[in-house]
Amino acid sequence: MDHSAADSSGGGATTKPFRIDVHHHISPPAYIKETFKLQQPPSLGWSPEKSLEDMDKAGVATAITSITTPGVWLGDDAQGRRLARDCNDYAARLAADHPGRFGVFAALPLPDREGALREIEHGLDVLKADGVALLTNYGDKWLGDPAFDEVMAELNRRKAVVYTHPEAPACCRDLATDLYNNAVIEYGTDTTRAIANLMFRGTTTRFPDISWIFSHGGGTAPFLAERLIRTGANPAIAQRLPPHGVLGELRRFHYDTAQASYPPTLAALTRLAPIERILWGTDFPFRRGEEYVRQLSDYGFDAADLRRIDRDNAVALMPRLAAASGGD
Repeated sequence: MDHSAADSSGGGATTKPFRIDVHHHISPPAYIKETFKLQQPPSLGWSPEKSLEDMDKAGVATAITSITTPGVWLGDDAQGRRLARDCNDYAARLAADHPGRFGVFAALPLPDREGALREIEHGLDVLKADGVALLTNYGDKWLGDPAFDEVMAELNRRKAVVYTHPEAPACCRDLATDLYNNAVIEYGTDTTRAIANLMFRGTTTRFPDISWIFSHGGGTAPFLAERLIRTGANPAIAQRLPPHGVLGELRRFHYDTAQASYPPTLAALTRLAPIERILWGTDFPFRRGEEYVRQLSDYGFDAADLRRIDRDNAVALMPRLAAASGGD
């Protein structure tokens, strides 16, 4: 079947669903119960039926699910371990109940390192998750902090896919809540902070077999690429980078299109990242899949590049999706 025959102008699909959504949030009952006061209405109103309805309208075959902010660790290790396990088991049941429609990015209860290592084993070995989901920061530590090296080493050993989602850092939450919420500015900024920390501390050099996915088109990283590249030329930092330097690292990462499908954002992202590193993502239930079908089509990608973003790049990263999501 020629999947490129799907109608990408109006949002609906006229052929078998084929897109793969790598940025799709779910709200398991145990998660909502323990984080209710911290949640926004879209998360509180989520259901599997709503996910499937949105996927069908947008021609999405498979959505890789994840837990969004505030994550599963709320200050207590025992609670974090329990909540991570509950959420991951729920996500795996959802995938089993709807064969081919859902994948799993397993939640880890960082900054609890021992709990995270246990959940990596459970998520990847028992549940056969597609990868793990991390937040950009945990309290006063960002991805790339040496405190997480043991976890990074295990993920590197497994050649894991690591999907990341931003969290507003403790320093900068609720700065202007009368005007806009944390997601508007802090999420993009914190994604870039995590990217910089991972590169400049040498984490991506020491653990090169982790495949990173950064949400929201890499946050502000495409716009700030010049500053990042110049910083990487500092000899003290350059020695921690691989020979291809900051630009090479930025071009090696993967980025999703969630909240990043407007022309100025796509223009910056596509000048930074090869088309093969851009993945289709929606941020459901905060955004709708049909929006991305329309906006990515309107941007002017040719059919081959659009198919790569819609599906093929995700299959290259996670090959089992070829069969699960209607591959030829």
